[in-house]
Amino acid sequence: MDSNKASFNAGQAKGQTEEKASNMIDKASNAAQSAKESMQEVGQQMMAKAQGACDAVKDATGMNK
Repeated sequence: MDSNKASFNAGQAKGQTEEKASNMIDKASNAAQSAKESMQEVGQQMMAKAQGACDAVKDATGMNK
C-alpha cells in the first residue's frame, strides 16, 4: 500500500511540476509577444517621424511640389 501511495504522490508532483512549467512558458511567450509588439510600434513611430522630417526638408527647400 505504501508503494502505491508513493507512486500516486510522485505522479501528482510530476503533474504539478509540468503545469508550473507550462504556465512559465506561457508567461514567457506572452512577454516575448508583448515586447515584439512594442518594438513594432516604436519602429512605426520612428518611420513616421523620419517621414515627417523628410517632408519638412522638402517643404523648406521647395522640393515638395
